[in-house]
Amino acid sequence: MQAAIRSRLTLTCILITILIDMIGVGIIVPVLPELLEDLTGGSVAQAAVIGGYLVFAYAFMQFVFSPVLGNLSDRFGRRPVLLLSLLGLTFDYLMMSIAPFVWYLFVGRIIAGIAGAALATATAYMADITPPHKRTHRFGLIGAAFGLGFIIGPVIGGELGEFGPRVPFFAAAGLAFANFLFGLFVLPESLPKSSRRRFDIRRANPLGAVLALKKYPSVLWLLAVLFFFQLSAQALPTVFSYFTVEVFNFTSSIIGRTLGAFGLGFAISQAVLAGPMSRGIGEPAVAMIGLLAAIAAFAGVAFSTEEYMLYLAILVGTISGLAPPAINGVLSRQVPDNSQGELQGAVNAASSLATIIGPLAATQIFSYYTTTPGTHGYFPGAPFIAASVSVAVALIVFAIAAWRFELGSRPSIADHPHAPEMAPPGQVRVAPLEDDDDNSAPPRH
Repeated sequence: MQAAIRSRLTLTCILITILIDMIGVGIIVPVLPELLEDLTGGSVAQAAVIGGYLVFAYAFMQFVFSPVLGNLSDRFGRRPVLLLSLLGLTFDYLMMSIAPFVWYLFVGRIIAGIAGAALATATAYMADITPPHKRTHRFGLIGAAFGLGFIIGPVIGGELGEFGPRVPFFAAAGLAFANFLFGLFVLPESLPKSSRRRFDIRRANPLGAVLALKKYPSVLWLLAVLFFFQLSAQALPTVFSYFTVEVFNFTSSIIGRTLGAFGLGFAISQAVLAGPMSRGIGEPAVAMIGLLAAIAAFAGVAFSTEEYMLYLAILVGTISGLAPPAINGVLSRQVPDNSQGELQGAVNAASSLATIIGPLAATQIFSYYTTTPGTHGYFPGAPFIAASVSVAVALIVFAIAAWRFELGSRPSIADHPHAPEMAPPGQVRVAPLEDDDDNSAPPRH
């Protein structure tokens, strides 16, 4: 009983860390267009282009440094890397809150990109403490915390934005620092010293991280799937605000509530549906359902001319929340336990590469098709059509990989979860999650 309580405490700690982090990210989404318009004095289309470059700066730094941080977490543990990333985010939000010029925003985004390993490290943390057959469910909980943060964050940001476009950034900085304090005093280390490996700079770069995993061919295919999926996913946070302002004249408050509704459905799909469906029909099938839903949702948003059409497409899009935990569950079983940090670093690098390309492409497409309203080429939904095509590519690659490598029946390479070896002063040692009272059977293969 005591072991089960400790296990759930550890799980709760990491989920709260992700939740608070994502609330901070979501807070700024509804007001960024207004802030950029204020700083530049330009149009919505011009603000969208600058917003794309801001995301590019953040993503490029993540692409370069995520493998470094992933390998460092395999060497020194997850906890210190996670804490440093949260301090970096705190500084980023403060820079953006006081920015008198656009270049301040870029400095903040560059620093946040270097430190932005919170989600990848948290995913590796979860893999450390979770048996392989439960990882899809646990990754679903991470996705649910992510989605819940995206429910609360935009709603808070939208409402705070009514008092000025900078107010949400101060709130985000406060949340990021509170998250740092929470991790400092509550979150234990998850990777025992006996399971750590030497840091190798040759593997601590985007190309090296991928090459180090080439002995697991299925991983490369699945990384390609995540790349194309993440490439499409950039359309929602990057141009949704600009799209709804252009087409429906939404205020920051309405944008926040709309994204909050999407986050709620996304969280339900990941936390409630992903685990049971994976045990019932297998992870590959669940991933394909999620990818199909994303294709339909992006196309639906693109052609929305009435608000009810937009909300219907968003409802379909919530089902796409099934895809990430199922794909991550398959991925985590393809490498040994002491390479989970490296794997998540490679995953984050692939996602960051998509985030480098995606926002620039989405905002440039949006600007091109909205510069001259009323003309024959005017089509604000064009970025979402491109996103739908990208998901279709991800679905094709995943289907080929599932057939070629028999992903539905292939045994796990990962062994067992580890108990955090040493808790910070005043804390108890936490038992591995395989000792909890969750007696669910391994997924059907």
